[in-house]
Amino acid sequence: MAPIKLVEYFPLPPRWLFVKITDEDGASGWGEASLEGHSQAVEGCLDAYTERIVGMEAKGGPVMMSALSGIDIALWDLKARKLGVPIYQLLGGKVRSTLKVYAWIGGDRPDDVLVQAQGRKDQGFNAVKMNATEDMGWLDSPSALQSCVERLKTVKSLGMDAGIDFHGRIHKPMAKQLAKLLEPHQPMFIEEPLLSENIEGIKELSQHIATPIALGERLHSRWDVKPFLQAAAVDILQPDVCHVGGISELRRIATMCEAYDVALAPHCPLGPIALAACVQVDACTANFAIQEMSLGIHYNAGTEDLRSYTKNPEVWDIKDGYIDLLTGPGLGIEIDEEQVRRLSKGAKPWVSPGFFGPGGEVREW
Repeated sequence: MAPIKLVEYFPLPPRWLFVKITDEDGASGWGEASLEGHSQAVEGCLDAYTERIVGMEAKGGPVMMSALSGIDIALWDLKARKLGVPIYQLLGGKVRSTLKVYAWIGGDRPDDVLVQAQGRKDQGFNAVKMNATEDMGWLDSPSALQSCVERLKTVKSLGMDAGIDFHGRIHKPMAKQLAKLLEPHQPMFIEEPLLSENIEGIKELSQHIATPIALGERLHSRWDVKPFLQAAAVDILQPDVCHVGGISELRRIATMCEAYDVALAPHCPLGPIALAACVQVDACTANFAIQEMSLGIHYNAGTEDLRSYTKNPEVWDIKDGYIDLLTGPGLGIEIDEEQVRRLSKGAKPWVSPGFFGPGGEVREW
């Protein structure tokens, strides 16, 4: 392999950060280092990493891990492209040819779930995910939970499955009630029923419900994942390829989960590079369950979407709840570099929204 010559990064709308690495032979690879609401910090970290890796051999290998993710993904893409094979061939080879996928419906104030769910069904999806509640107090009115049950029933009436994302914004007094209310209606999973810091509370909750518990987007390495597996506190692990250090670490986490009979469903509300990177790991992972896609997610409304920045957007076509495995070299997507460079100029950082309670207190977004 030729030494690394150049590392470039491109902040892009709606809220993404792409990385391009070029070696001395002129070969290049693309990665994604998106960290929602903190892209400027990641850019600074990439500057520091660049000084260390330029001149080194190109080989696959919250802020620091996201920067590392962009570099790691780009290096896997570069190497696989030079060899003319998909990345999954370097990870042991594929075990499937199609991947089950789901999409997001409803924002933080969902009020048109039927229309949105039907729209996803028309796109070819058989499964969706939606937020459980809007911002909620530590001990709120039990009546505030009923709308979530009704939304789940609405989606199920269309013959679709639905995951319910608690988003870590519901504390234990309310999470226990909501999990029990949802259970008879068989959600596909409940996601982040409590903040990941509260592993004891999550384990306690898991012992009282049959619904699978999913989490992982706030865990940034295999070491963060390990205690959840040992405690039997999670059924579906959702690591984010842009937050755990890239393809290399995502593959390690997937293997760890398999040993504990835990399914893998990578978190990915981000861009096409992140999704393509997830797909490469999904393809060769026996315990892969379902893949999140950001197609038409509310964060992208009125701006660039999953099909942007690529010359082969058709790879994201959905049929009967599945997408075909990417077959091209490297990540399997072809980046439109002209569009990336043009829209990166003057791109404004995305700022995370916030919630405030009736007393002015800050609540979990």
